[in-house]
Amino acid sequence: MQLIVAVGSSNPVKVQAVKNVLSRFFPHVEVIMKEVSSIVPPQPLGIDETIRGAIGRAKRALELEGRAEMGVGIEAGFLQVPHSISGWMDQQFAAIADRRGIVTIGGSPSFEYPAEVVLQVLSAKSEVGKVMDAITGIEDLGRRQGAIGYFSKGALDRVRLSEIAVLMAMIPRLNEEIYFIKTKQ
Repeated sequence: MQLIVAVGSSNPVKVQAVKNVLSRFFPHVEVIMKEVSSIVPPQPLGIDETIRGAIGRAKRALELEGRAEMGVGIEAGFLQVPHSISGWMDQQFAAIADRRGIVTIGGSPSFEYPAEVVLQVLSAKSEVGKVMDAITGIEDLGRRQGAIGYFSKGALDRVRLSEIAVLMAMIPRLNEEIYFIKTKQ
């Protein structure tokens, strides 16, 4: 039996991350890219906005692809982090929605941007991707290695970072007997 999953993004990095994770657990998985509009601004600020963006993408992808059993949304956001150099860090969240109405959430490790990037994003209300493209001279960096690949000197790329968030969102689904216990009344 084939598992069909819709990913709420046109970014091949996110689609590849979902395919990589789910193929570890499901021998027959078809991952379908669904371009969806986000319910949050292009550059989410804060954990709530970022997670709402991921959930919105997951639910919309599931809605648009009638054959899919699950929808996945991945959203990267700027989160305020006390005691960090700039006060802001980047973190990706993945949301997985299914036809039962269950949504599970997972997060990636976070990393800090240089102050110059933070200032440009916050003052110009610009997306990190556009700022990073300008700073690095690499067009569509977010559809390739991502800022994490650039700053980590290739030690970790955006596919792997996204995979971690998707895997974390899968944890309850891989252990349904523990996470989704119906309480006896």
